[in-house]
Amino acid sequence: MSRRMTMEVESSGGSQAVAADSPFAQLLARADIQVDGDRPWDIHIRDRRAVDRILGDGNLGLGEAYMAGWVEIERVDGFVDRVLRAGLASEVGSSPRLWWHALKARLYNHQTRSRSWEVGERHYDLGNDFYRDMLDPRMTYTCGLWNDGAGTMAQNLAEAQEHKLDLICRKLDLRPGQRVLDIGCGWGSFMIYAAEKYGVECVGLTISKEQVALGRKLAGDLPVEFRLMDYRDIDEPFDHVVSVGMFEHVGRQNYDLYMQVARRCLKPGGLFLLHTIGTNRENAPPDPWIGKYIFPNGELPAMQQVIDACEGRFVVEDVHNFGANYDRTLMAWYENFEQAWPRWQAKYGDSFGRMWKYYLQSCAGGFRAREIQLWQFVLSPTGRRGGYRRPA
Repeated sequence: MSRRMTMEVESSGGSQAVAADSPFAQLLARADIQVDGDRPWDIHIRDRRAVDRILGDGNLGLGEAYMAGWVEIERVDGFVDRVLRAGLASEVGSSPRLWWHALKARLYNHQTRSRSWEVGERHYDLGNDFYRDMLDPRMTYTCGLWNDGAGTMAQNLAEAQEHKLDLICRKLDLRPGQRVLDIGCGWGSFMIYAAEKYGVECVGLTISKEQVALGRKLAGDLPVEFRLMDYRDIDEPFDHVVSVGMFEHVGRQNYDLYMQVARRCLKPGGLFLLHTIGTNRENAPPDPWIGKYIFPNGELPAMQQVIDACEGRFVVEDVHNFGANYDRTLMAWYENFEQAWPRWQAKYGDSFGRMWKYYLQSCAGGFRAREIQLWQFVLSPTGRRGGYRRPA
């Protein structure tokens, strides 16, 4: 992805009205969405071609039409939430290019060693300062824990992320002097927090050069090591293994191998915490818009796929779903992005800005509709004697 996005579709042809009794308008009405309505979640058609694109290509068509300025939606999150809640997504998106996209996801391994670096180059290497403006002070690019289920509510993004990081440390029962592997460490927020608060040593793997460069600066003299490395290449023992927001880049053809790697690196008495976004449907193809513009080669696992990959390797000690927290996390990122965007507009361009706005808000809508989940699995090699108890 270039710094200034170039759209494949170009906007032309002025605003054209869509009749209230048209099939498109009637479809949206079932989700309480009006064409040219005055509510934040209503849609405004600026180019008549958008209708055919949305009906034929679903989210891919809507996202590209939004990027091109063919449609305007003040609150994409509200629009997506209503569309998903009304079940409209299953009634659009029958174009041949979506069939081919789904078929390729089943037949090909898009997360090979050579392709695994693409998401780092195109997404995570966009710029450390850009992400610093959008994220919390620790630069945690995963779901925060706003409501811990025990009455503790985070007041802001920074608190929500620290609540999540501390919960992970407590789920792993970290002790001073232990050595922890972080697969997909990002800028090191978990490793730095765990080293500061729990006295452990950490080794983190990432495929982003930018994350390694900044992460090493942020870690300072803490016992934290960053490695620019594909997860398949690690083979050394650790007391615990953690992976927060990386499994989404592994792909169905590699789930077994991923679990093999985690198992061979985990000492017999250790725990593996896997934190991943997930989908409700096992055979659902990866979202084509997200894959094309945001996370190339990404794929959300279904619960059964995770469980199947654990078979013969891990005992599933605990499963925790706090996906509803991702809605608020994404909207907090969006608010930070909107505030910082004037500083970045000249560098990245208007198409990138519309793309990023659609990314954050549409994903928030998906979590709000509970169409997407966030799971934390706690896994052990042979089962904890006496059982495992999730910390409060």
